Parts: sequence; structure tokens; C-alpha cells
Amino acid sequence: MKLFISLSVAMATLMWPFSAFAQEVANGADTAWIMTTTALVLFMTIPGLSLFYAGLVRARNVLSVLMQCFAITCVASLIWFSYGYSLAFTEGNAFIGGFSRIFLAGMSKDSLAGTIPESVFVMFQMTFAIITPALVVGAFAERFKFSALLGFTVIWLTLVYIPVTHWVWGGGWLGNMGLLDFAGGTVVHITAGIAALVAAIMVGPRRGFQKTAMPPHNLTMTVTGAGMLWVGWFGFNGGSALAANGDAGMAILVTHLSAAAGSLAWMFAEWFKFGRPSVLGIVTGMVAGLGTITPASGFVGPAGAIVIGLSAGIVCFIATNFLERVLKIDDSLDVFPVHGVGGILGTLLVGFFASTQLGVFSGQGFAEGINSIGEQFGVQVIGVLVTMAYTAVLTFGILKLLDLTVGLRVDDEQENIGLDISEHEERGYDL
Repeated sequence: MKLFISLSVAMATLMWPFSAFAQEVANGADTAWIMTTTALVLFMTIPGLSLFYAGLVRARNVLSVLMQCFAITCVASLIWFSYGYSLAFTEGNAFIGGFSRIFLAGMSKDSLAGTIPESVFVMFQMTFAIITPALVVGAFAERFKFSALLGFTVIWLTLVYIPVTHWVWGGGWLGNMGLLDFAGGTVVHITAGIAALVAAIMVGPRRGFQKTAMPPHNLTMTVTGAGMLWVGWFGFNGGSALAANGDAGMAILVTHLSAAAGSLAWMFAEWFKFGRPSVLGIVTGMVAGLGTITPASGFVGPAGAIVIGLSAGIVCFIATNFLERVLKIDDSLDVFPVHGVGGILGTLLVGFFASTQLGVFSGQGFAEGINSIGEQFGVQVIGVLVTMAYTAVLTFGILKLLDLTVGLRVDDEQENIGLDISEHEERGYDL
């Protein structure tokens, strides 16, 4: 008996350090998955969004759009390293994070964020900080100074994106209130969409807007970029589960279904209104479906995703035509009506479809512990309105400051020549 007890104690002593160590290391499956999704989200900006936008502008501006997306990637990465991650995700107060990770100080290869290395979490979130200001580029394409773009990226990320990220995902007041935003309806799409709308109004329309035809110069390039966005969005939404689990799997499924439904809804709406479906329409509907499902992707089921995607295709199609034809605002590449309206719509709809009260159309328990539909919808409305107002006011101030210093817009001669030559002294095509 004494021998048995001694052996048991020895075994327990040997096992205890192993158990403790096992809890302090990253989960291999989760780490591999988030590393993969990080690459997918970066792939969305370069080359996905870059090619999508570049094909939509005229040939004399193709390089300028590629250059803007590439430069934003570099600038946003260094901001995130310097102070962005720390202010967004470390412990601070309800409105902004702290300084414990400035220049990523104190982070080692063994530091953890949940079940994954903190370095992987930093990089994953960095790709979100990259694509958000890159989306705004589409609003002022073909007329915005490159110097103004660089200044806008630095200030806007600092004053708009980073605080809103902390509010929603970093322990801030909106997250604590119970706002549901799985992968960026407020943080990414509403901030980018509202900033795009303000920028389009302040910069003004392109010369010849609604008087001269401005068709995309290379729809093949645009469709190629759209396909990359569709694939990359699996990382955007699926990776936001931060684990290789059922939440990630469901997020990918509903993302795909919403994209397909949004594409077809836009295509048929356009077919009905204009008498023919277009390639540009079906890929734009896809982006609308993807953007709208983003905040709901980890909370809803497949049937709910279909409804969200169909709603996105129709509502964003109407918003696009209303903005251009009625309000006469030149949001060149439809950033606000697709991303802004889609982000608003998705953030509101998740308040309904995440509930278990809607049967087959609900989240079926994916968002456990949410408020009742009425209470949750109220929280979603507050999140949407506050994000819209904050982004609009700050974006206006940033652009006003830049206009008074470096100026926002190239002159008429430079715009006529094209930004490829006037800003970079290069040509996209030399055939």
C-alpha cells in the first residue's frame, strides 16, 4: 500500500509540470488556421482589392490605384506596429487602449492571445487595419493627391479606426454593451463607407461626371480581383473565430452563401431595371453580399445568410443608383453604397438573425446569451449610429486639415493627363 501511494505521488509530481506547461503553449491547429487566414486577408488587399479597383478606373489612372493600395499596406503596417495594436487591443479604458505594447514591447514568441501566439493575433488584426483605409480609395479615385492620401491614412487610422476597433473588439464600451460585430460591420465597413461618402462630397466629382462616359477600362482585371476578394473573405470572416472550430466553419459557409445570393440579387435587379445583366453588376453584388454578412458571419445560420445576401444585393443596388442619379455624388467605385450601406444593413440584421427565436432563419444558438430581439436590435442601432457619427465628424476634420495644408485634389490639367503620369510619371500600359 505504501509503495502504491509513493508511486502515485511520484506520478502526480511528474505530471503536474507537464499539465501546467500544456496550458501555456499555443494550440497548433488554431495557430495554423489563423496564420493561413492572415495570408488570405492580406491577399484581399494585395492583389485582390487592388486589381478590383484598378480595373474599374480609366486606363490613365490604373497605376495610381495600385500604388495607393500598396502604399497604404506599408503605412498601416508600421502604424500598427508602432502604436496601433497597443491602443486598439491592450487594457486601457472604455474608449482607448493602453501603451503596454507600444512598438510591440514586451511581446515574445511565447506570448499568447487566447490559444494562438500574440504575434499571430497582431498580424491578423494588422491586415484588417490595412484593408479598411484601402477601401476608402475607391471614393476619390482618379483625382486625389498621393501626398494627401498618405497623410489621410496616418491620421484616419489613428483617430478613427483604432478607437472604433477598441470600442468593439478591444474591451471598449460598445463591446461591453453587447454589440454583435463578428468580423467588422462597424469596425471596417461602416467606418470605410462613411469616410468614403464624406471624402467624395468634400473632394467633389471627377471632371465630366454624368456628362462624359467613364466606363471601367478593364473588367477582366476587376473580375480577377473580385474572385480574389471572394476567396480572401473566407479568411476575413472565418479567421475572426480565432480558432479552428465550428464557429469558423459556419462563418465560411454563411459567407459563401451570402456572396452567392448577393450576386444573383444584384444581377436580377439590374436585369429588371436596365434590360440586361452585367459582369460589373454581378461582381458588385458579390461584394455587397460579403460586406453585409461580415458582422453576422459568426452568429447566423445558412438560411439567415441567404436572406441577408438577397437583402444586400437589392438594397445596395438601390443605394448605388440613388447616390449617383439622385444625390449626384461621385463615389467613384461605389464604396459607400456597397460597403457602408452593406455594413449598416448587416449590423442591424444580425440583431434579428442571431436570435434563436426565428427557427431555421436564426443563428440556432451560435450567439449564445444575446439579448432579446428588441433589446439586441437597440444595441445594434446604437453601435451603427455612434460609429457613423464619429467617423463622419472626424473624417471631415481630417480632410479639412489636409485641404488647408497639402491640398486634396490634383489640378484640372493633372486630372486630364491622368494620375499615372502626373503623380508617378509612369504608364500602366505601353503597347
